[in-house]
Amino acid sequence: MKKALFFLAFVFVAPWAFGQAATTKTEANSDAAVFSWDSQSFDFGKIKQGVPVTHEFKFKNTGKTPLIITNVQASCGCTTPDWTRQPVAPGATGFIKATFNAAAMGGFNKTVTVTANSEPSVFYLTIKGEVAQQIQ
Repeated sequence: MKKALFFLAFVFVAPWAFGQAATTKTEANSDAAVFSWDSQSFDFGKIKQGVPVTHEFKFKNTGKTPLIITNVQASCGCTTPDWTRQPVAPGATGFIKATFNAAAMGGFNKTVTVTANSEPSVFYLTIKGEVAQQIQ
């Protein structure tokens, strides 16, 4: 009987508790910075071996507070990121650059992880292509 009462109490209390947490989170983040990306992936196609290539991902802060990028991390040492380091005001634009060192032959698919004070707080940008000796 005690187990049944405990179970019933849990069934009625748990949704209320989780519902409150979700409401609080939504209310707390309604003023968060928001990334609006032009694109989150880029295909270089075929590129020449030994020649680094760069793509600039552009974004706009469509939120209500300044967007602050706290970290940008490439998935490997062959990709070097650069980014807007100052806070991006609401309505302003910024960039994330990904430079790929095309040293090894073959296809590639690399990820750049962007962490910021935005909602959501983590974004994944992707670059891909194929490194060839001769480009026709």
